[in-house]
Amino acid sequence: MTLLSVNVNKIAVLRNSRGGRLPSPVAEALRCVDAGARGITVHPRPDRRHITAEDVAAIAAALPAGVEFNIEGNPFAPPRDGYPGLLALARAARPAQVTFVPDGDGQVTSDHGFDPSALPATMAAQIAAFSGLGCRISLFVDPGETRFERLRDAGAHRVEVYTGPFADAFEAAATGEAGVGSALADALAACRRSAEAAQALGLGVNAGHDLSQANLGRFLADVPGVLEVSIGHALIAEALVDGLAETVRRYRRITGG
Repeated sequence: MTLLSVNVNKIAVLRNSRGGRLPSPVAEALRCVDAGARGITVHPRPDRRHITAEDVAAIAAALPAGVEFNIEGNPFAPPRDGYPGLLALARAARPAQVTFVPDGDGQVTSDHGFDPSALPATMAAQIAAFSGLGCRISLFVDPGETRFERLRDAGAHRVEVYTGPFADAFEAAATGEAGVGSALADALAACRRSAEAAQALGLGVNAGHDLSQANLGRFLADVPGVLEVSIGHALIAEALVDGLAETVRRYRRITGG
């Protein structure tokens, strides 16, 4: 069974494009929970282009007991006006999980993981600070990466495998592009290697980025033992057609959790 955590960033993008309060990330997060989602994910960025610090606090206060709250972000991004920093957000919201992602300010979306051979010198101290708040710590990693000893030794609890390359290969195969079957197999094998290497060290495995109803079942079948998937962009896009609650229910049937 794999826990489904719905990323509600795109709800905030739509709200921010117009201003005002609609659609409400809090209300839609609760709609996802009512439909069966067992987790809610947010990724506040310093430029406030979608989920804001205020959203983080409001969602944390609204989620019912037993629903996992996962905050993603770069712990090394300095605080600034409107963004108090990831640690301050976690201190106020006390999420069950914090996912460290090495995003720069200018990135449109997450597109790479941490390099375990070149971790920032203060990584262990950062992990300890968040762990001291009672948060589980997961680090975003590239598919195919297997050198997780330093992450474990620094105190990480899980890794989140970046599934963007797998999703790209799956889409290419689905459209019938010539010669992409091996690329899809290679992408799945890379994710599986990372998952197995992490699990061998006692680390849990999450996954996320561009997972969808079309590709999620294949991914989970080929990469066993995934504890949690975080899905936002595709789920919200599909919900425009089928409705948010029904879309969440469909994902729950795939994940079983």
